[in-house]
Amino acid sequence: MKFLPSIISYFARHQSVKRNFRLLSRFILVLLLLIALYSVLFHSIMAFEGKSYSWITGIYWTLTVMTTLGFGDITFHTDLGRLFSIMVLLTGVIYLLTLLPFTFIKFFYAPWMEEEAKNRAPRELPPETADHVIVTAYDQVTSALIEKLKSHGLEYVLIVDDLKRALELYDSGIRVAVGDIDDPETYRKVRIERAALVVATNADEINTNIAFTVRELNERVPIITTADSPHSEDILYMAGSTKVIKLHDMLGRSLAAWTVGGDCRSTVISRFDELIIAESSAYGTPLVGKRLAESRIREEFGLSVVGIWERGHFTTVNPQSLIEANSVLVLAGSKKNMDAFDDVYSFYHVCRTSANPVLILGGGRVGQTISELFKERNIEYLIIEKNPRRVQEQEHYVFGDAADIRTLQKAWIENAPAALLTTHDDATNIYLTKYLRSLRPDMRILSRANLERNVSTLHRAGADFVMSYPTLGATAIFNFLRNEDIIMLAEGLNVFRLKAPKALVGKNLAQSRIRELTGCSVVAIKAEGAMKINPDPGEPIRENSELVIIGDIEGEKKLIQWR
Repeated sequence: MKFLPSIISYFARHQSVKRNFRLLSRFILVLLLLIALYSVLFHSIMAFEGKSYSWITGIYWTLTVMTTLGFGDITFHTDLGRLFSIMVLLTGVIYLLTLLPFTFIKFFYAPWMEEEAKNRAPRELPPETADHVIVTAYDQVTSALIEKLKSHGLEYVLIVDDLKRALELYDSGIRVAVGDIDDPETYRKVRIERAALVVATNADEINTNIAFTVRELNERVPIITTADSPHSEDILYMAGSTKVIKLHDMLGRSLAAWTVGGDCRSTVISRFDELIIAESSAYGTPLVGKRLAESRIREEFGLSVVGIWERGHFTTVNPQSLIEANSVLVLAGSKKNMDAFDDVYSFYHVCRTSANPVLILGGGRVGQTISELFKERNIEYLIIEKNPRRVQEQEHYVFGDAADIRTLQKAWIENAPAALLTTHDDATNIYLTKYLRSLRPDMRILSRANLERNVSTLHRAGADFVMSYPTLGATAIFNFLRNEDIIMLAEGLNVFRLKAPKALVGKNLAQSRIRELTGCSVVAIKAEGAMKINPDPGEPIRENSELVIIGDIEGEKKLIQWR
């Protein structure tokens, strides 16, 4: 009964349904005429056999035979009567059991179900929709982006050209709109004039088409596109893209930044005015083996250690936290403070890595980006590659399979300080990570992950750091939307700004228990235009102040819900 209003509304709206209804009426009329004819013939044949029945009995017999019920309470005794019964039975099988259900399903039920499906995956957004993100493809990057938008309570819509696929995504909790991504009318229907951002992560040629199509309708809305080919960047900008993201380059730069080599100064994660948040490896420095209180980093350099990365796991710290060889310190402070720290500790990194090459497993786009950065930083490296067509110069290449110990021996595996796994296949990266870790327990291993679900597997296999391709792309797009300059350099670590929740106004940081409840650390507070780095735990949080916070994704979600 709950579907009855929608069915009636469907019949009233569609002309095609009215036409189908006329066809069904004619079919039913023919059926009624057959029932009437068979009832008359029933009486005639019964009279021939010397029997007499009422007209109601004739209709009753006809229907029981046509519907194959055949109760057997009224029967013929002559061959003529039995032949007539067979004819009525076959007619019922054809009309009532075959044609009638087929006609009803084809002309009424199926169109109604299709209409209901279209209502679940609409082609148009409500007129009042505004400040939403329009996404033109559903892939690993946009999947991570949508989850991020959801967690921050931001509106979005995903354009899908196939209705069946749109319904699958709708049933999985994704807000979709059916339409062609190269049709201007599609963007009108998803309210392009009031959108906050258009995200195109399709192939470069399709992204170019999307940018042209959107710019035809609106010159104001920002468009962010991805580029697979380095030659596509200029074309995408000319087509109307506001920003072009080369994810393979970003991935290569992130992996290179984490590699111990060159001057090995602290890697800047983000800047907020004069505040710098950076990461520095403890490997090879006198910090290894000390408790945080013993390191005296805050006292000597004015830096706050807000957390430690340990084999892919970020943990908040206390004075008794132990700094180990694989620890990467997350530091917060001014540029002056950071330079003073680097002047002391970068020396140890240089001494450790200047003579031995870093191994790059895979000479694709990511591997080539890393090698170019290493050249700029004067870091020795060797690329292990099976495909000769990727060779640019013989000097820095070792040909062969990285799973072959002879290939690794040619690349001086016994002395390499670090290895970067850059292949586009996660299974290969997991296998090589486990193999390298078994050969060199002390080696620093960094890996690329193409699927988010494989990040934890790579850590378990022995990777020190894993960069997720989807998360890196989603973070870059989200930061562009929020006009922030945060750079994600490690999977799971996030740095974000948050307006002070009303529940915390007037309380100091010690009373807020932010670290205990969320695992996040407040590294700075901005109030009335002034940024206070490493604020005093006893200082109260003012109204309308902005907290600069560092923590993992789960901690960020808790804070957002708290707000």
